[in-house]
Amino acid sequence: MSDHSIFAPLLPSDHLPHKSNGDAQEHAPEPHVILTVEDDGVQHQLSNGDHLGTHISEVDDNPYAFLGANRFDMPGSTTVDPFRNNTPRVEGVYEWLKIVVCLPITLVRLVLFGLALMVGYVATRTALLGWKDRSSPMPKWRSRLMWVTRMSARTILFSFGYQWIRRKGKPAPREIAPIVVSNHVSYIDPIFFFYELFPTIVASESHDAMPFVGTIIRAMQVIYVNRFSPTSRKHAINEIKRKASCDQFPRVLLFPEGTTTNGRSIISFQLGAFIPGYPIQPVIVRYPHVHFDQSWGNVSLAMLMFRMFTQFHNFMEVEYLPVITPHENRKESAVRLAQRTGHAVASALNVVQTSHSYGDVLLLSKALEANQENPSLYLVEMAGVEAEFHLSSLEAVDFLDVFLSMNPDSRGQVEIHHFLKVLRLKPSTLSEKIFGFVDVQKSGKITFKQFLVGSAHILKQPLFHQACESAFTACDGNGKNYILEKEFGDSLMLSIPGLSNNEIRGLFTFFDIDRDGKISKDDFIGCLRRIPLLIALFSPCVLQPICPKLEK
Repeated sequence: MSDHSIFAPLLPSDHLPHKSNGDAQEHAPEPHVILTVEDDGVQHQLSNGDHLGTHISEVDDNPYAFLGANRFDMPGSTTVDPFRNNTPRVEGVYEWLKIVVCLPITLVRLVLFGLALMVGYVATRTALLGWKDRSSPMPKWRSRLMWVTRMSARTILFSFGYQWIRRKGKPAPREIAPIVVSNHVSYIDPIFFFYELFPTIVASESHDAMPFVGTIIRAMQVIYVNRFSPTSRKHAINEIKRKASCDQFPRVLLFPEGTTTNGRSIISFQLGAFIPGYPIQPVIVRYPHVHFDQSWGNVSLAMLMFRMFTQFHNFMEVEYLPVITPHENRKESAVRLAQRTGHAVASALNVVQTSHSYGDVLLLSKALEANQENPSLYLVEMAGVEAEFHLSSLEAVDFLDVFLSMNPDSRGQVEIHHFLKVLRLKPSTLSEKIFGFVDVQKSGKITFKQFLVGSAHILKQPLFHQACESAFTACDGNGKNYILEKEFGDSLMLSIPGLSNNEIRGLFTFFDIDRDGKISKDDFIGCLRRIPLLIALFSPCVLQPICPKLEK
């Protein structure tokens, strides 16, 4: 139906009976449809009349039918955790013995690391001294001076135990492939590429403030990006285009996954490297190991560095893949080019590509911060969720914050009584329907992914915002632009009769975000955006302007 309005007629006018040319009398009016709405023993009869709500459902199990929201299907999931480090702790006699034997070597390596870092830093500061026009390509004499820093980078790799690095294939000439993309496993990756290619990189704005590192990446004419700012992302893409199109700049290096993985799978690619439409050379990095996983997963930087220093040798393999050129005979989209590149990288690594993204890293960090027994249970493959529901990673983290307050068990599941307690709901028919809407498997428990997808499904409904506005207007009886506790309680009693004063006060406090004793419009809509499932409480308020007065 093209008219997405809560107050639109159930049947358009062209479905109503018409006069017949040969008849002197009009057709008799169609009989009215009567729907009985039952809430905890209270019955209300609503006549369709002229303005019956479009989405009132005869099947009363769906508490969101008035929004036009059907029950949702859960997207497929994978059990792969692409971020988990397999050796987060030192285990086994061999590893402990190796650490003891390597301790004297570690001291030498630390000294070598510190000297190389200082030499590289001084050389970089000298190369940058007096250079003001940093939007233009670096002058050649400054670039030559940066060779000192590049050799320092190779020395740093040596100090970390990478005495030799196996290479396969060769970098394509810059004029053939101005953009290079690679999988991202460890902080070692950018150090190697700095030494090998001296590229322009795309990095987070936060890296600029890092000691030593910030200075060095400025010499690489870094393109800064704030991944949460659309303006910043657009500027970064324009800079990628500008620098990739000019042979005077170095090639541009991007890690399209946007974060590190454990190397046993790759995750969804961001499109920044592919939007410019230039030929791309994929590169894959491997870290073969038996006892020590070098990936930067759920391991602190200090522990990872210590483990690297205390190995006899750390293995690293770099393979340059054939250049991928956008199809000239048809305009290839950035999405399709990213898919082809991802397939090439995954095939060369012999791994799968999942729909995880940096948003899953944020969820994982939140679960670790909350001391969850198995943080991997809260990965949802955010790239798929974002594409389907247009939900940002930060919004997903907010939903996880709510879910974690529901006291999930060791399997990451929440029972109905914890669910209702956090949402300040009493056990009732409507409360059970709200929980049942999310519990798609009817197991009596819900997972975070079910809670997230169910909430996002309601949030994306075209009528959701209008329903919030209508509910607030209906609750605000005098048009004063705020709701008092008594008005709020009267509205809630239409959907859940028999609420006690304490239960009403609990929900009122939940909505009163700024704790000023009244619910403003911002409070009301902000709470419903944070927990969209609660909009079901106000379905009678949404329908009230178009229905007869509801009487108990």
